[in-house]
Amino acid sequence: QEQLVESGGGLVQPGDSLRLSCAVSGLTLDYYSIAWLRQVPGKEREGVSCISSFSGSDGRSYYADSVKGRFTIFRDLAKNTVYLQMSSLKPEDTAVYYCAADEYSCSVVFGGNEYDYWGQGTQVNVSS
Repeated sequence: QEQLVESGGGLVQPGDSLRLSCAVSGLTLDYYSIAWLRQVPGKEREGVSCISSFSGSDGRSYYADSVKGRFTIFRDLAKNTVYLQMSSLKPEDTAVYYCAADEYSCSVVFGGNEYDYWGQGTQVNVSS
């Protein structure tokens, strides 16, 4: 059964760092693009970052303009896990963060919300 499970969310102060994990099971991680998206109440779900598969794609990473230079996406194939390293966090980063997987490259799916598989989300609160 295909499953994505996020973890690592919590309450932090502005300027802090946080690492989110997306544990993937039931599918071969290096065949899928993995994206991080976030959503706040009353707003549209926003793509944060995406990393394409090396097998069948180019392995390229993508970032929303709002997080460039602060967030980094990377994967550990041995652990079947994708991470989102978040630094210099701001209050506006507060959201529920989701990971999602798709067989298409990030160049195709990033910016939308039509992914093949979704995690349940993890809450990130950035507040003084």
